[in-house]
Amino acid sequence: MGIVPDEAIIQFKALMDQVEEPLKRTYQNIHQGYQTETLMRFLKAREWNVAKTHKMLIDCLHWRIQNEIDNILMKPIVPTDLYRAVRDSQLIGMSGYSREGLPVFAIGVGLSTFDKASVHYYVQSHIQINEYRDRIILPSASKKYGRPITTCVKVLDMTGLKLSALSQIKLLTIISTVDDLNYPEKTKTYYIVNAPYIFSACWKVVKPLLQERTRKKVQVLPGNGRDELLKIMDLTSLPHFCTKEGSGSSQHAENATESCYSLDHPFHQQLYNYIKQQSLINEPDKPIKQGSFHVDLPEAAAEGTKIAETIESELLKFENGNGISRSASSLKIIDD
Repeated sequence: MGIVPDEAIIQFKALMDQVEEPLKRTYQNIHQGYQTETLMRFLKAREWNVAKTHKMLIDCLHWRIQNEIDNILMKPIVPTDLYRAVRDSQLIGMSGYSREGLPVFAIGVGLSTFDKASVHYYVQSHIQINEYRDRIILPSASKKYGRPITTCVKVLDMTGLKLSALSQIKLLTIISTVDDLNYPEKTKTYYIVNAPYIFSACWKVVKPLLQERTRKKVQVLPGNGRDELLKIMDLTSLPHFCTKEGSGSSQHAENATESCYSLDHPFHQQLYNYIKQQSLINEPDKPIKQGSFHVDLPEAAAEGTKIAETIESELLKFENGNGISRSASSLKIIDD
């Protein structure tokens, strides 16, 4: 990270100390008592330019208010079967903690289909996981380890990655733009595992398009990454797709409860129950409302659009050259 520009933090903090309600309340929900660490995250996202960073954070606060993000953990996706379908097609889960105390999130890039619900449900689910991580998991980890823990690590499983169904790139670019603008620098390291040849080919052309700080976060591990990941986490925290011994293993656990993607996994059970309980506390006399929680969908930034277009172009070259049919996912590395 280099030397922290203390003066930039002091200037930025002085500006944010002037924030009044309702921005002040949602700002507190962002920093959860770790104000300096939050200011540093946003400053890094804008290359330590205080004026640009101040605009970014103020825009983020307005986005949270306009879209009622502070209340999103009171809005369960119901019925449960619909939420289970979201979980089965938007593969993400938390498998445990690194030895540093950072939450370990697993993402099934290659096998996610995003075809069981509307875009708004997937965006709602993604933001709810972000908010639960930031408001519940990270503060709890900080207390347990006695120091600020404000980031996580992500293990991206490329199992099943094939030529892209181009319609998915738009949704993934929307989600990544939400993260870029409102949850910057929340991931310390991305570990890529089970990467097929098509990923390696696309990574060569996408990597130069990423900002340097993002490129430095990405580590492509051999096979399922088990041996390398065990250097930073215990076996019990390994994502289920990394637990087989030896490289190249990418089989998912047969028992759904072993998969950290599944609604039956303790992380998702705790998350879902928490949201339902918050809903009942907020409106105890009303039935839980069905329907998605709509969030304004952002326009992709120029960098994200260029990356998406490059991925599409490269994958079409593969399709035209090899005659392979189009399928699953996108390779957008999210700079959050």
